[in-house]
Amino acid sequence: MRSYLKTTAIALALTTAAGSAQADAHGGVEVLHWWTSGGEAAALNVLKEDLEGQGIGWTDMPVAGGGGEQAMTVLRARVTAGNAPTAVQGLGFDIIDWAKQGSLADLNAVAAAEGWDDVIPAALQQFAKVDGKWVSAPVNVHSTNWVWANKAVLEANGIAEPTSWEEFTAALEKLKAAGVTPIAHGGQAWQDATVFDGVAMSVLGPDGYKAAFIDLDEEVLGGGAMKEAFDRMAVIRDNVDENFSGRDWNLATAMVINGEAGFQMMGDWAKGEFLNAGKVPGQDFLCFRFPGTAEQVTFNADQFMMFDQGGSVSDEQAALATAILSPSFQSAFNVVKGSVPARTDVSDAAFDDCGKKGMADLAAAASSGNLFGSMAHGHANPASVKNAIYDVVTAHFNGEYDSETAVAELVDAVSIAK
Repeated sequence: MRSYLKTTAIALALTTAAGSAQADAHGGVEVLHWWTSGGEAAALNVLKEDLEGQGIGWTDMPVAGGGGEQAMTVLRARVTAGNAPTAVQGLGFDIIDWAKQGSLADLNAVAAAEGWDDVIPAALQQFAKVDGKWVSAPVNVHSTNWVWANKAVLEANGIAEPTSWEEFTAALEKLKAAGVTPIAHGGQAWQDATVFDGVAMSVLGPDGYKAAFIDLDEEVLGGGAMKEAFDRMAVIRDNVDENFSGRDWNLATAMVINGEAGFQMMGDWAKGEFLNAGKVPGQDFLCFRFPGTAEQVTFNADQFMMFDQGGSVSDEQAALATAILSPSFQSAFNVVKGSVPARTDVSDAAFDDCGKKGMADLAAAASSGNLFGSMAHGHANPASVKNAIYDVVTAHFNGEYDSETAVAELVDAVSIAK
């Protein structure tokens, strides 16, 4: 299946190669991204309309796949063919890798004129700047250690918002006894890793999380706390439905929206699906940090890399970057997307309860030193290491390893990959 998807992605890249030339000919931008769910598409439309209002055309190049793996396959084919898109959605170390290859345009002039250094948190700047050069425009900050719950389902089963692992597992048992799928999940590697992100943070704590996934400390990777994290993943595996394999994340979210499941562990892009379905936070659904991680935030940040088109940054690229970082867009986009602004000076007035909580949590975590790049979303370590962790986590989740074996495999996989 992976070979088929890769071949399909490359074919798509080649058959759409004319898109970039078309965008350039009409003084517009061609944007490659993986925002294809209903909530994501609604958020992206905010940016399209902003540019169209400036007379800048938009050639859309969506590549489905919630973690962006297929989009990166398409991008590699386009760059190899000498036909890079104008702008590409990127995450974490992927941005750094493209910059070090010399593929990205220099946005320093735009950043200086707009004062980006003063309003974008340092944790984001480390993925948007390489060797002192701005190479991408941060769109948002997503945090990944969220739990989403159907409020009516919980109330019908006498379940209060769980604040500890013990309370969470008790809630799972109640839902299972009532014939409700306790946890909505999609069996894709990045989704398994997203769940593991929160579980590991809750067991390891912030110091242990940093040691394991950022510093790649083999003693912590192979320690007893990591085995406990895998043991808890086994509990979660026992509480998903039998049809989870291959399910897209937004379809898992729909299970919670429709009352078919109680909980989903997913980043705050899931909120966009609830909003797109007309649901109201606090009334129809609940949002809270994974039990045991109330003071920590694991994050990723969507950014748009501006690819070098053979010269200086084009007027259209500069306009796109300026539009992305404008306070009005940062508010309008993130209200719809479910994330929070990449700028620190944006008001939370337009945000709903979950959005206000997300902004407050982010500010508090950044202030207390508890803001960490997400392992699952390419903000803790390079892609080679991330993918090695993915393989072990997914193999364990699918029953190929017991927890003790998974710990040993994790140490070996990271050692080989780093």
